[in-house]
Amino acid sequence: MAHFPHTDVTRETCLRADQADPLRKYRDQFALPDDVIYLDGNSLGARPKAAAARAADVVEREWGTDLIASWNTNQWFNLPVRIGTKVGQLIGGSGGQCVVTDTTSVNVFKALAAALRLQESDRPGRRVILSERENFPTDLYMIEGLISFLGDVDGRSYELRLIDDVRELRETLLASGDEVAAVLLTHVNYRSGAMWAMNEVTAAVHEAGALMIWDLCHSAGAVPVDLDAAGADFAVGCTYKYLNGGPGSPAFIWAAARHLPRIEQPLSGWWGHAKPFEMSVSFDPAEGAKRLLVGTQPIISLATAEIGIDLALSVDQAAHREKSLGLTTLFIDLVESRLASHPLTLVTPRDEASRGSHVSFRHPEGYAVMKALIADGVIGDYREPEILRFGFAPLYNSFTDVWDAVEALRLVLDEERWRAPGFQHRDAVT
Repeated sequence: MAHFPHTDVTRETCLRADQADPLRKYRDQFALPDDVIYLDGNSLGARPKAAAARAADVVEREWGTDLIASWNTNQWFNLPVRIGTKVGQLIGGSGGQCVVTDTTSVNVFKALAAALRLQESDRPGRRVILSERENFPTDLYMIEGLISFLGDVDGRSYELRLIDDVRELRETLLASGDEVAAVLLTHVNYRSGAMWAMNEVTAAVHEAGALMIWDLCHSAGAVPVDLDAAGADFAVGCTYKYLNGGPGSPAFIWAAARHLPRIEQPLSGWWGHAKPFEMSVSFDPAEGAKRLLVGTQPIISLATAEIGIDLALSVDQAAHREKSLGLTTLFIDLVESRLASHPLTLVTPRDEASRGSHVSFRHPEGYAVMKALIADGVIGDYREPEILRFGFAPLYNSFTDVWDAVEALRLVLDEERWRAPGFQHRDAVT
């Protein structure tokens, strides 16, 4: 895969790299407008072409013709488990169990509640939950909400403590590890693209007697993940970013095999029952990760999400990661060499081993710059404060996309197109 110094790069260089790309065949699997460079797969993945036909089949045949019989004849009832098994394979979690269900936020709540209940049984009295100050806000909100809901337990309430980096994490675990019940971190940071060393962090958390929960929203389908090798306890993530499942497609939750027989979670809905159609008046949890299900599943969204997951499973992960690093490194090099006169500050780690598959630059007029760039056909997104964020999906982004995106950004900045009044107005979604 192409790794080239920026001094030697031209658009022709990028074209040649694309021609030699072993993953180039995947781009034809996605429906992308001809006049758009799509660099926002870290927020919403592009649509696999096959997803439209799959959705139509579910609506027209399975729902329209087979009707309610589809719960059995078309295996609707088993979709969360069947697709979850595939996600488990993708994230190196075959030693545990995974289901695709609900949203990431709901799954964070379930995973954290289950972890705290396990700890209360095995190591009672631990009342601290650690997370990252730069974590995606919903994770922190769910922690706060669960703490508030639980209130005092044996006269003490749970406490959220925030750390900034691995050094502070280690210092906190060393100083007060016997107070920590669980640690919840996002493997690849949503804003900066910085990536935690999963194996090392999990080992440190376990050494302190705490349980480790990983949020894989910006990892699954973007970077290699091996939950089994890391010894993780729980993991959650979404399917609509690098797994290309579609807007609002269901998230996933994974639990290590060693915990499955004892997991309890507070959202004890009927789909998590051992025998849901016996209509018992009391809850009896199903075996394995099925007990993490809650209510009736969104069948159309599940079915279309499976298309993107199957594509992700079909890719050689080493080649995928190599191309991801090639794309992100090239983008960083070109921005810094060709746009050096502009106030752009790299936020993403320069070290390849420490970053995911998106790159973020800070600019004082970041929001307006991104709106102007989108108007010119290069779609990234914006995050506070002042962050221009560009997601690189190796299945459909090319090295030529990188060159053309940097050239478009140069024109927006050189010609100050971002100053147009229409680009100053804040939309509801950024």
